Amino acid sequence: MSSIALKTLFVKEVRRFSKVWLQTVLSPLVTTSLYFLVFGVALGSRLREISGVPYIQFVVPGLVMMTMVRDAFLNTSSSLFQSKINGTITDILVAPIGAFEMLVAYVGAAMLRAFIVGALVYVVALTFTFFPLYHLGWTLFFAVFVTATLALLGMIAALWAQKFDHLAIFPNFVLLPLAFLGGVFYSIDLLPEPWFTVSLFNPLLYMVNGLRYGFLGVADVSPEASAAVVLASFAVLLGVASALLRSGYNLRS
Repeated sequence: MSSIALKTLFVKEVRRFSKVWLQTVLSPLVTTSLYFLVFGVALGSRLREISGVPYIQFVVPGLVMMTMVRDAFLNTSSSLFQSKINGTITDILVAPIGAFEMLVAYVGAAMLRAFIVGALVYVVALTFTFFPLYHLGWTLFFAVFVTATLALLGMIAALWAQKFDHLAIFPNFVLLPLAFLGGVFYSIDLLPEPWFTVSLFNPLLYMVNGLRYGFLGVADVSPEASAAVVLASFAVLLGVASALLRSGYNLRS
């Protein structure tokens, strides 16, 4: 492993999203804050409580997770895909940078962006409602592994995609529907059959509920079950992304 190559590529990726912070940081923060105002504040005055906690608090972990999932995916997918389209990926391929360094640098930068935006969303939420973190360990566990998992998915999507339309399939037709149907704004205990059972096959349900347990101490599924799903997803995507990078699959558009 080349630590210099890893550091250089990581810093380059951080600078890339920092230069366009209005798009990468402020835009998702504003969008998620609007979700919070509409669902948390407006509906919270009517729904009152879910799972024993005020509704305005109930939606905070889901909104934080939805934002982190989106940003982690978009950071790796957009950066790697644009490098392919613009031809600048050649600069990385001819440099003494291995597949491991590429993977860690891209994923690490995506996680950093997701952490920044997620923390800002949480700070905004605290201006409306305050609550202490129930379990810091679970919160950090799910924040780390979920963002890493989605960053890996972003790399795989970027390697697979041949044009921007292909890349747009994932955030618009996969991640967003799964997030909305993953218990961000409601508890799946409120769903009738067969929708309750169908929801259990949604991986984002476990990501949202894992973070919700870390924040509030309540969840529709146990944190152990959520952790198992997240770790399994991480392991599978790590293996796929590593194999694709080592083989050089579709790195040149």
